[in-house]
Amino acid sequence: MEKLSIEGLTYIFNELRTDNKSLYSCLLINKEWCRLVVPILWERYPYSNCEESQKKYCNTILSCLPTSSKQLLIDNYISLPSTILSEPLTFNYVSFCKFLSDDIIDKIVNFVFEGQALNVNFSKNYLLSQEIYKLFISQCEGIKRLEWKNFLPLSSFSETSTKCFSQLHDLYIDLSHVTSNNINDMAQICKNLNVLYVDCYSQGIPGLTSLINAQRNLKEIILKFRTKERLCEELDEALARKGCTINNITLFCSVGVISHSFLTSLVNLKRLSICYRLKSYEGIEEFKKYLANTIFPDLRSLIINDDSSCFKELAMLIEKTKGNISDVSIKTLDISVENTGMLLKAISNHCPKIEQLTTHLGPNDLIYVRSLLMNCKILVRLSLDSLGSCNENYGIGDELLDILTKFSLKTLTHITINGNLVYSIDAFEKFFESCRGRKLLYFNINGKRTIIEKYKDIFKKYYEEGIITGSNIILIF
Repeated sequence: MEKLSIEGLTYIFNELRTDNKSLYSCLLINKEWCRLVVPILWERYPYSNCEESQKKYCNTILSCLPTSSKQLLIDNYISLPSTILSEPLTFNYVSFCKFLSDDIIDKIVNFVFEGQALNVNFSKNYLLSQEIYKLFISQCEGIKRLEWKNFLPLSSFSETSTKCFSQLHDLYIDLSHVTSNNINDMAQICKNLNVLYVDCYSQGIPGLTSLINAQRNLKEIILKFRTKERLCEELDEALARKGCTINNITLFCSVGVISHSFLTSLVNLKRLSICYRLKSYEGIEEFKKYLANTIFPDLRSLIINDDSSCFKELAMLIEKTKGNISDVSIKTLDISVENTGMLLKAISNHCPKIEQLTTHLGPNDLIYVRSLLMNCKILVRLSLDSLGSCNENYGIGDELLDILTKFSLKTLTHITINGNLVYSIDAFEKFFESCRGRKLLYFNINGKRTIIEKYKDIFKKYYEEGIITGSNIILIF
């Protein structure tokens, strides 16, 4: 049998990189296979959730500590486990790692101090964490992902920090711990981020603005704000300057905290997700203004969870897209919202490729549900939440089921409707009978247990016949 080339083996092993079980089997074949497989396994963390596997990992990392670090720890009365290896390791395992996380460092620190809670203080914990970070930063070339949740100045830990972080692709920063100066230092090294996730944003951080400005190809940004105070315009301006590269943006609690004028600069945006609680009337009106004036021609996904209504502005936004939207999820706690039908109409007319839709249904919107089902031929998931009380929506429940009965395509396999609407058993029976020949993978009714309990028998019947595969009605009752 002809021997496979190194290039061929490498290609095969890379195709198996998410299948640890198969990779572990491959590394036992011979030394050559082992040499090729070990770096792939160690790019991520090669341990399972079992305690024994994690202990082996911690022992291996601690065994890689240089003599100077081990002596420093001994001098500060930090005893490393007796299980660490004294003999030279077969590989420099640390050098293969492409992912660095505080959680992993914490696991190793906790492993060292296990059973020593009374003798451990902050300085010991800090020193051990520092030496482990130094080990990774000095040995790893080309870390791809970093989760940064500490006060340590990582970029200044080693002369090789540039090699370690210059290829960083994915960065998570917790601003409740990481300082502006440390972020600014990282900005001098890290210029090739694709993904930036910033948590606990509560005040102006000049270092973060510098980091964003330094990026050459920033594609995705996630910002979580933890303040009610208005922040400076520098962040808005920095995001606007990256308008040509950013195609995915997620904002939490940003309305009323920052200006959203940068939205008009994101000309290549494919995914917009905003979740907010209403801070001020001025804030929501400003947000609506920019939403209405924005054009995202290539938008694919739109997710808005809010405390107020912007259905009109969202409809206007959708009307200006090229028809490539596949996912829309709009949720609000405001039962007095208007223009829900305007949004449904815009989706029906401008989203032929939509596969998933979650939105709200007003008492006069059923005509748009019918056109939605007729125009959107590949819709898979549909969730319609009603507005107002049962009295306000009396009668439209059966009308909704009648439309679903007559116009649902076989692709529609996941349906959620609201328990505030009134449905008859006959209407449910007609709908479920229309589903024979195709399976409803999920049919859910949102609402209080006391409201939806009356439907349990009809759901049970069609569940037992295999028409419904899953439903919250079946799970509850």
